[in-house]
Amino acid sequence: MDRDLTAVSVPGRVARPGEGISPEELALAARNHGMPLEALRYGLTPPGLHYVLVHYDIPAAEAADWRIGVGGLVRNPLRLGLADLRSYPSVTLRVTMECAGNGRARLSPRPVSQPWLVEAVGTAEWTGVPLRVLLREARVEPGAVEAVFTGADHGVERGVEQDYRRSLPLRVAMGDDADVLVAYAMNGEPLPPQHGHPLRLVVPGWYGMAHVKWLCDISLTDTPFTGFQQSVAYRYRQSADDPGEPVTLIAPRALMIPPGFPDFMSRTRVLRPGRTGLEGRAWSGHAPVVRVEISSDDGRTWHDAALDAPEGGIWAWRHWHTAWTATPGSHVLVARATDADGRTQPLDQPWNRGGFGNNLVQRIPVVCLPEGT
Repeated sequence: MDRDLTAVSVPGRVARPGEGISPEELALAARNHGMPLEALRYGLTPPGLHYVLVHYDIPAAEAADWRIGVGGLVRNPLRLGLADLRSYPSVTLRVTMECAGNGRARLSPRPVSQPWLVEAVGTAEWTGVPLRVLLREARVEPGAVEAVFTGADHGVERGVEQDYRRSLPLRVAMGDDADVLVAYAMNGEPLPPQHGHPLRLVVPGWYGMAHVKWLCDISLTDTPFTGFQQSVAYRYRQSADDPGEPVTLIAPRALMIPPGFPDFMSRTRVLRPGRTGLEGRAWSGHAPVVRVEISSDDGRTWHDAALDAPEGGIWAWRHWHTAWTATPGSHVLVARATDADGRTQPLDQPWNRGGFGNNLVQRIPVVCLPEGT
């Protein structure tokens, strides 16, 4: 670790009691945007509304000059341009992608980093070549255990200068049922710059840190990858010296389109008395969502919402809807999802030092105006 780098790149930390959002966090929030919750009305998120997280800089990338290598423990190394990849049979998958840090800013104490609330999510149709097709053509050696993916974005994090790199176990990367894509299109168009133009990895069911953008290299290794983004970042830790467990699959979550209309600053919702439709989307990377419950009294009582039939395949969120009779006064609406493996969103925060996987239920304060207002 370079001493000069540690002067500008500080260790991870947890906010002090009462500490507000810092200018650095505000700058990150301005740079990385979430999906407006009213965009939950779209089954397919428009690219400009899909959440964005860029660790370093968006690289300058010319599609015509871009090459991706497949090497390491392979018998037939590959060097492919975009035209080469487009010559393979393409696959399109609808995938709900969520940032691992979604919900971090709602934790107490707050881990200091990108201050997501609940909007770091989106669903897109990604088109590309199944990773397993490329790996089979490269003829992976028997001793390989992981595939390491390198993006072209370069920066410093906690004193470590690095390209963004992540790995996947070989069983995830190239199993018969693996749906991992080397993607070159989003919603039928070339990838936008902020979403990885011209190539990115798409790992259905996994949090966003696995979906390496600006993908330029795939290397097969005979030992687990121990780079920063794998062994230091993106781990569930309770303390700084806890080795933790890796962040992988997306925990279940339901989000509601906030009803009524908002106050500009507080975002508190305002509506008038009467029957009001409530709707949203729910998803899980572990198993299909099978139940969504709604509460209008901050979780004291619950009723089931109706789940629409899945659309777009097993990796996409599922639409839910119900109705609520609003009465004058203050209310807190809550949405909670359960998946087929029995995982349910918690009512209390699942705290960890990095603020990862916080799928605490969504709470929406609502003020219903008096009759006749």
